[in-house]
Amino acid sequence: MAQDMAHSGSQDLAQVAKERGIRYFMISYTDLFGGQRAKLVPAQAIGDMQKDGAGFAGFATYLDMTPAHPDLFGMPDPAALIQLPWKKEVAWVAADCVMEDKHVAQAPRVVLKNVLRKATDQGLFVKTGVECEYFLICPDGSAISDEKDNAAKPCYDQQALMRRYDVISEICDYMLELGWGPYQNDHEDANGQFEMNWNFDDALITADRHSFFKFMVKSVAEKHGLRATFMPKPFPGLTGNGCHAHISVWDRSGTTNAFLDNSDEMGLSQQGYHFLGGIMRHAEALAALTNPTVNSYKRINAPRTLSGATWSPNTVTWTGNNRTHMVRVPGKGRFELRLPDGAANPYLLQAAIIAAGLSGIAHKASPGRRYDIDMYQLGHTVTDAPKLPLNLLDALRNFDRDGELKATLGEEFAAAYLKLKHAEWNQYASHFTQWERDNTLDV
Repeated sequence: MAQDMAHSGSQDLAQVAKERGIRYFMISYTDLFGGQRAKLVPAQAIGDMQKDGAGFAGFATYLDMTPAHPDLFGMPDPAALIQLPWKKEVAWVAADCVMEDKHVAQAPRVVLKNVLRKATDQGLFVKTGVECEYFLICPDGSAISDEKDNAAKPCYDQQALMRRYDVISEICDYMLELGWGPYQNDHEDANGQFEMNWNFDDALITADRHSFFKFMVKSVAEKHGLRATFMPKPFPGLTGNGCHAHISVWDRSGTTNAFLDNSDEMGLSQQGYHFLGGIMRHAEALAALTNPTVNSYKRINAPRTLSGATWSPNTVTWTGNNRTHMVRVPGKGRFELRLPDGAANPYLLQAAIIAAGLSGIAHKASPGRRYDIDMYQLGHTVTDAPKLPLNLLDALRNFDRDGELKATLGEEFAAAYLKLKHAEWNQYASHFTQWERDNTLDV
């Protein structure tokens, strides 16, 4: 049986290979743009790789490096090993990037581990969960894969869900086998869109599972002749792909929720409110990381969709159990950030949230006024809350101005991310579109 070995500690990967019939290891790291990069290593060579790392050319991926940089080594983390349930002779193992015997400060998994270390130093143990939405589409990406999935309000559509039973159940079976504790799968609010939920856990474990989940969903979809996309807004007029994050902070033992206060109306402790205050305080800059693509801003600033609602925020507001705001408190001792989308880097998503929360705790930040209104109907009445960025460039500029957030995440990372993302924006801005021809030929 394949198992998630997130709590297994340091172990000899060569021995694991013998015990479990593993022939190959995928030593994998995630670059700044969320690209998953891997070397396929035969089990006979994994001993050396565990000691020395698998070699990569950093410039060949989305890291701020040049061809003149020394080798980048992916050091496999045995605690993050996952045997592929659909191909058990292969094991995926998350890696930390090292160069010249030093961790690469701009590498996303290293960024998250550094932020988590700062949290741990303050006695804060962050647990998170993610709700990953995705579309099942045709291989060429032109349309959703199920032409019968055409209801005006398709959310929870029983027939459409069961027409994709083979794909959904296979992925869920794998999560059960891995011990993730999946507990529900549904057809989401857009035609062709699905969501699958599994148990929350320590932030690094959640990030590793999030990374593997995207790989697994794409792999299973391809196996069935389909394509899975986590693109924030793949189709105009349809709800986009969110990646809502649920956050709580616990004691060292993981048994006492430090965000929980049963005497509070919302069930949040003062520390919970301060953490939330940090999210609100840094939201405009957070968007550069939680919504990292040009396409992201088609989702959070979208007009009403076919189903009647975008289910995404456009203003920095929070509330109780109300899905029309950027943050909602759906239950005691935790809150849900509805800002992130499917393009969010699994590691930078967690790092950014925790960095903002640490800032809030440090400054005893207030989350500000709670709005108990339907933002989609009455949002125009809110005049004292910041609007979320209208585009990626605005978000990047906000992030660049947020010195505290950059410092917590790491200056080397921030500089690298801003450099590559500005280059991406410039490439987009120089791209000629049909809209320009349609609207400018006759001026």
